[in-house]
Amino acid sequence: MNIHKFFPNPLFQGPSPRARLIRMRTLTRLRWFAVSGQLLVILFVRVGLGYEVPVGPVLAAIAVGVWFNLYMIFTAMPAHILQPPQLVRHLCFDVAQIGTVLFLTGGIHNPFCVWLILPAMLAASSLERRSALMVMGMVILTLTGLTIWHLPLPWGAQGLSMPLIYDVGTWLAMLLGIGFTASYAHKLATDQSKLSTALETTQNVLAREERLTALGGLAAAAAHELGTPLGTIQVTAKEMERELPDGPLKEDARLLLSQTQRCQRILHRLADTGKAVDARHSVMSLEEILREAAHPFLKDTPIRVEFAFDATCQTKAPEELTRKPEVIYGLRTLIENGIKFADKAVRLTAWWDNDTVLITIEDDGPGFPPDVQLRLGEPYPHADAGKEPQAKQGLGLGVFISKTLLERTGAQLNFGNKKQLGGAWVEVSWPLVNLTE
Repeated sequence: MNIHKFFPNPLFQGPSPRARLIRMRTLTRLRWFAVSGQLLVILFVRVGLGYEVPVGPVLAAIAVGVWFNLYMIFTAMPAHILQPPQLVRHLCFDVAQIGTVLFLTGGIHNPFCVWLILPAMLAASSLERRSALMVMGMVILTLTGLTIWHLPLPWGAQGLSMPLIYDVGTWLAMLLGIGFTASYAHKLATDQSKLSTALETTQNVLAREERLTALGGLAAAAAHELGTPLGTIQVTAKEMERELPDGPLKEDARLLLSQTQRCQRILHRLADTGKAVDARHSVMSLEEILREAAHPFLKDTPIRVEFAFDATCQTKAPEELTRKPEVIYGLRTLIENGIKFADKAVRLTAWWDNDTVLITIEDDGPGFPPDVQLRLGEPYPHADAGKEPQAKQGLGLGVFISKTLLERTGAQLNFGNKKQLGGAWVEVSWPLVNLTE
């Protein structure tokens, strides 16, 4: 399976909308948290600290947020998925509502202006680039307006006057905070989306392998069940051919006999496949597992696949290992990667003792790039696209799927460069008991 691909990752260009959905319930809960916090802070400043606050206008701005939230609760299902245009409108409303409260209570001097980071963070983690930048642009415009125009911060009879340099510094710090938080939230959402997609692909691959194995068993059962009636038809056709005089009926009997024999040959091929599948379901030797994993690459490829069984092993090679689709497909994907990057040869080396089985897959290619080697096993690590031709790019999703499948069987994987063949190598080791269960 060739699913290696180069995935660019510029700012705000990442996970698909399917992986970044926000439900109405989530947004209304966040809004309840915001308006509750605003109300508690205003009451504490006015009643607890005794500062003069324009309570009426502030409560009116908070009431608008409450009314809007109640309206959405009664008109939309809690599980309703917000489409990008809807989410943009909701976040812009929140920016305007928070900005109004901040305008009435000191603007940029109000320490709670950090509330403006929340809509920007939600936009960066949930929207595509254009929509996210639209919300962030409104946040920046609101923050800039609050720096220039705002009512005084409640601060006793004398009020509070800050120098211009302080206001500019606060504005710049807020911009940096919004940019950093939004970028970090976007990166997390992107990685989560990639991981979800890769895990879904892994499950699909394993399910396909299991369906193919089950199909082979079904073919064997069908061949066995159809053998008896076809044998009866063949015997009857022979009797008819022998007893009928020369003529059209005898020719029909010969045709029936020949077609019956053809059906039997087809059933024999199905039965042979079924026997192989039955053997796979029971036990296989270590060599058989390696050869089945490498089978698609033993013919019609310029790369030579070598098998080596370590002569230093003190015990006989394991002969009764359980055939597991995860092991076969995981090794096959690693072998495919080796063939993709090899110059002439890929070598599969097996080592074992009474407790452990170790398989090494190495090639004579250029090896893993340094910036990729440390991230192998993640969904989409890649080297600089400009350093390698397109045919040589990509190590991510295939290695991730292989690593995930093999680790499900208790395997441990190690990656490196420059063993005997001088290229990349992968070591896969299991406790022997994990391959015999």
